[in-house]
Amino acid sequence: MEQALMQHGKLSDLREVVINDTTLRDGEQSPGVAFRLEEKVQLARELSAAGVQELEIGIAAMGESERQTMQAIRSAVTDSQLMGWARMSENDLKASLGLGLDWINLSIPASRQQQMSKLGLSLGQVLARIDYVVRSAVQHGFKVSVGFEDASRAEMSDMLFMADMAQIAGAKRMRFADTLGVLDPFETFSRVHHLVSHASIEWEMHAHNDLGLATANSLAAIQAGVHSVNTTLIGLGERAGNAALEEVCVAASVMHHADIRVDLAKLPALCELAKSFSGQQVAEHKPIVGAKVFSHESGIHVDGLLKDPANYQGFAPELVGRQHQLVLGKHSGRKAVMTLLNQRGMAVSDAQQPHFLAALRAWCETNKRTPSDAELLQLLQQALAAA
Repeated sequence: MEQALMQHGKLSDLREVVINDTTLRDGEQSPGVAFRLEEKVQLARELSAAGVQELEIGIAAMGESERQTMQAIRSAVTDSQLMGWARMSENDLKASLGLGLDWINLSIPASRQQQMSKLGLSLGQVLARIDYVVRSAVQHGFKVSVGFEDASRAEMSDMLFMADMAQIAGAKRMRFADTLGVLDPFETFSRVHHLVSHASIEWEMHAHNDLGLATANSLAAIQAGVHSVNTTLIGLGERAGNAALEEVCVAASVMHHADIRVDLAKLPALCELAKSFSGQQVAEHKPIVGAKVFSHESGIHVDGLLKDPANYQGFAPELVGRQHQLVLGKHSGRKAVMTLLNQRGMAVSDAQQPHFLAALRAWCETNKRTPSDAELLQLLQQALAAA
């Protein structure tokens, strides 16, 4: 990984940013997703083995079954810090005791909309609750993250009051949650930079993807100075999901925004595991891990890649353990046809090429996919006959 990144800049020059992956908590909140105990343990092990430094593993207040799963993960994972999620309440805090957690994220609404509509609390009451519960969590030995739900719709002055109270009470981190995914990267940078500049405490970005901006907002938050970002494998999560682990890690590395200490070559296998355990499908063109994101058909692109891969790659697919795949289709040119047929042990003459290309284009329009080697041979035989 380091050798590939050296093409884009010195790895040692990058600021380290912690990945706090919440696949096992927020990711499982995707509608229809329910991991078994052994699946959660395996995902946690593999995430840790890939270098993910922090894992948010569940919600103890859900009941004894969830607590047993969280304890099993603690027994299986020793190289990553483990975090539990809880509401800002004494009962949720008590449910999280005895599980071997390093961190607890205590969540409370930051926007007046949610403070009043969900909890019926004034800002003063919210501040009092933060003070009491955070102090209690610290006394129980937790490192405390305060999760500001709906922070993207909160008044900045309210956020500063809450951040100050949390820090005085002993919290080590604040989580800025764009709960509804309504921010753009410019607003994210502005808000997060203001908060990071105000409070000398760790900040974490929690981005949702409702407008397709979760990865961009996570990168903007990194640029604004956050200590850590939340992610999920293949972008699992509520509604449109969270910032995808594989996208944030590769983008932050390739665009030299940060050193995220994750083995990028392990990401495709991790995502396959998440797909299998969640039962969710991933689009073939999904960044980083989609089946076709390193496939090339266009004649101009194939010609450029054959001359020099740097002509049409923003980063080397080997960085994530993958390779370019050149395929024949409707947009293939003469050079691609000659090269790829020769690679498959098939030969076509200059006279046969126009007939083969016409047959190939008609076949692709009808079948809506890339032909197999056997189907290419049939098309070649048609071209021979026509010629």
